[in-house]
Amino acid sequence: MGIVITNDANDVLLTESMPFDYRKIRSRAIIEETQELKHAFGEASFREYCFEGISIASCKADVFENIHIHSEFQEPRVMMMFMEQGDISTSVEGLSDDFRFTSLEHNLMYSPYESESADVKKQRNIRFFGLSFMPGRFVELAENNGRVLGGLANNVAGNRFTALAEKFNPRMTPRMRMVIEEVRQCSFQGGLKKLFLQSKAIELLALQCDQIETDHFSGGPLQHKISASDVEKLYFAKDLLLQHVQQPLSLEQLSRKAGLNEFKLKSGFRAIFGNTVFGFLNDHRLEMARELILSGHQSMALIAEEAGYSSPQHFSTAFRKKFGMSPAKMRS
Repeated sequence: MGIVITNDANDVLLTESMPFDYRKIRSRAIIEETQELKHAFGEASFREYCFEGISIASCKADVFENIHIHSEFQEPRVMMMFMEQGDISTSVEGLSDDFRFTSLEHNLMYSPYESESADVKKQRNIRFFGLSFMPGRFVELAENNGRVLGGLANNVAGNRFTALAEKFNPRMTPRMRMVIEEVRQCSFQGGLKKLFLQSKAIELLALQCDQIETDHFSGGPLQHKISASDVEKLYFAKDLLLQHVQQPLSLEQLSRKAGLNEFKLKSGFRAIFGNTVFGFLNDHRLEMARELILSGHQSMALIAEEAGYSSPQHFSTAFRKKFGMSPAKMRS
């Protein structure tokens, strides 16, 4: 049991024999831990809360070369994953297809197998938020609570692989992002903190399932039939879009490079990423600007330029519209 991290040349960069103490997640009292890791291949900071069958973890990381992480667990857990920023591919034993998580995507998965792998490309400013439940705790919370959640609980209770969405990862909603920030900013202590964090874990679970239930049973975006090859092309189009933040490609250029007609590009983008092509780009620009502002190292004019805005005034207007405050107030 443990974690092995290798590079593209299959050199072993790190091994850990006991990455997770399962006694913590069973604790009745809340256990809070922080950890800083610094290695030649990357740096990361973690904060984790464990109590009564639930673990909540927040991670920030910079990766300086492509790495491959293989993990083996003592016992399976139900995993809720929120990729706030970054690009990671995961593979689970027993499944032929990988799950790729990119910025502002989420999913929930359970596998009866005790190992999984992740491929992490060289990148900076990875931000990840995750929750995990012991299977029995998850079933206790989820059983008989709606079609989607009930179906997940039945599969977990039967020790069968299950995922909230198996074709592609849903987009994080504004409320999900707000709840995650509320967890990070929690000022309660002791038992009240445990109660607060438990309520937020349950709220995130409800938000995930409500999104799928609303879309699926009302014939919404997740009902769209999109071929696997078109899904790959749409992800490629998204990557192209984000590579040209300062000088965006036109819809015609993007569709031609991705091998999709404009209709498939526009409808597929909305179905998979929950936004229009340029709405998605604008959200990315503003999230990128928000991170730069909070880091406190660059002037507002330079941040506006890096985010692709023609002037600081246009940037300030768009920022205020999205976040409800000016860039200067966000920094202060």
